[in-house]
Amino acid sequence: MELTTSLDEICRIVARAREFDAQVPAVDPDDGSNMADDDAVDVLEDETNTSVEQELRTALEDLNEDEQQELLALVLVGRGTYDAGEWEDALQSARDDVTDYVEELYETPMLASLIEAGLAAFDLSCDDVGTVS
Repeated sequence: MELTTSLDEICRIVARAREFDAQVPAVDPDDGSNMADDDAVDVLEDETNTSVEQELRTALEDLNEDEQQELLALVLVGRGTYDAGEWEDALQSARDDVTDYVEELYETPMLASLIEAGLAAFDLSCDDVGTVS
């Protein structure tokens, strides 16, 4: 299996997806009118940040259709729907079963983990990508 999408690009998307997945909605039931009343609890929550969402969506939209299909196929392998030996089947499934690749990827829970698991099935990793030696 040879990816047409660069590993650097995939790893940038993984990093953005990880930030997106880490966001949680605020759940402070005793939200005070100021931080002193609130015991400054709100700052501990990583609330939804629209810039993170937009960065992920833009990174996905910047891929061409073939690259989006590859990323979705990596998700399918990472999820265990297909194994590494069934790469062509995973790609075909991505092509046949989805019409809006960006939306499908964007709405995938644990997107970063699934992409990384898909990469690992092919002995690829984001561990050293983007580091200067």
